[in-house]
Amino acid sequence: MGEVWTVLRVLEWTAVYFRERGIESARLDADLLLAATLGVDRVGLYLRYDQPLNAEELSRFRARVARRARREPLAYILGEVEFWSLSFAVTPAVLIPRPDTEVLVEEALARGPDEARVLDVGTGSGAIAISLAVERPAWQVTALDVSPAALEVAQGNARRHGVAERLRFLPGDLAQLPDEQFDLIVANPPYIPSADLAGLMPDVRDHEPHLALDGGPDGLAAYRALAAQAASRLRSGGCLLVEIGQGQEVAVQSLFAQAGLRDVRNRADYAGIIRVVGAARQ
Repeated sequence: MGEVWTVLRVLEWTAVYFRERGIESARLDADLLLAATLGVDRVGLYLRYDQPLNAEELSRFRARVARRARREPLAYILGEVEFWSLSFAVTPAVLIPRPDTEVLVEEALARGPDEARVLDVGTGSGAIAISLAVERPAWQVTALDVSPAALEVAQGNARRHGVAERLRFLPGDLAQLPDEQFDLIVANPPYIPSADLAGLMPDVRDHEPHLALDGGPDGLAAYRALAAQAASRLRSGGCLLVEIGQGQEVAVQSLFAQAGLRDVRNRADYAGIIRVVGAARQ
């Protein structure tokens, strides 16, 4: 007679296994992987602590555990992540949306007019563009990305949240924004200096798209490109809002001021780190 692997025993073993491999959120990851395997939520797990797993459930769970042990991000294994209280499908073609980026959405909602034309540069999963479209039905939102695979993911997410008909998806690089004028341009561009990529956590370095991470030699290449185009792509009084890396606010503010933008302002995230820099066209 084989060993009996109950829900509780499996969770405890997996948490230890993950901790030994340097995964900080070991028990949480174990919970979420097993919940997904069994088709329940975390509360459902707690109500099933004494329930044995059958052979097929154990096999599927072990495959997921092996992927996480190789430091594949949990979001890619599960195939989705929550952002702005919405569920977004994610694949290795897109950067995984982080809670910090919700501050950029908040700032855009606060600074945009009642009816606005909005451009989301480097949309990835579409998290920013779709969140704005959900919150502001009157806004016309354009989502731009250089990756066809990323645009496919974003379009799927737009359909998931019922805003596909109100969003426009365009292929394109931030070096050449659409030749139009917008009330808001928002972006979470790549901002990690190229030399720092090797030192990232393996979850990020080895799995998330480098195109969405590599900000050039000093991490500021995307901000230079956006600042250079802002005056011609923003309507009078329109705003450029960008997420930045920790400690980049002074450099980005300077780039925006040199480009002739005014009312340069910062916004901190809920950890007190300056996360968003915004500026307006004269």
